[in-house]
Amino acid sequence: KGSGSGTYGPRDPAGDGAVATKSREDKISQTATILGLIALAVIALGFSVDVGFVAITVAVILALISPKAQSGAVNKIAWSTVLLICGMLTFVGVLQAAGTIEYVSDGVASLGMPLLAALLICYIGAVVSAFASSTAILAALIPLAIPFLESGEVGAVGVVAALAVSSTIVDVSPFSTNGALVLANAPEGTDKDRFYRQILGYGALVVVAGPVIAWLILVVPGWL
Repeated sequence: KGSGSGTYGPRDPAGDGAVATKSREDKISQTATILGLIALAVIALGFSVDVGFVAITVAVILALISPKAQSGAVNKIAWSTVLLICGMLTFVGVLQAAGTIEYVSDGVASLGMPLLAALLICYIGAVVSAFASSTAILAALIPLAIPFLESGEVGAVGVVAALAVSSTIVDVSPFSTNGALVLANAPEGTDKDRFYRQILGYGALVVVAGPVIAWLILVVPGWL
């Protein structure tokens, strides 16, 4: 028994063996990761610095702090998903820069039928947001809805609420940032192709049904 092996297995009385060293490294890595997430939120949100640049900077710092813990991280990145999202965001950005979305929205707003215009604006928000940032789409579409909101035939609060709902519930789409993260972080052993088809089908269903449901509940009754 004097060798330190007993009922509870080998012991490390000094507390500075391999087990203790590994524990310290894990704690350092975990603490640094938490601090990195906090720094990401504070810098990106508080100082309006590009979130992608901040995230990459934090990732590089974490890799320098604990290179062994981060050695396999790059290989686990779903690069196909990253390329898909980058391509879709670039395409939507080109459409926005060319004025396509604004042109379509202006055409909808000039229909002279506020209820129908509100529904079509919700659909535009849903379709575009399925491939881009919901916040950016809301910031672009809400000002375009002002002309037919000024008529007073539909409630401004109801239209804005319906547009917000329509633009955010479609984030389950695998082409959006949130949906892509879900796809990229699917558990080991998941059939990625089958899972992709499932969330794509669900996303398409939400794009079709979500805006009209939000419109029927929030705009048509006129209670907002």
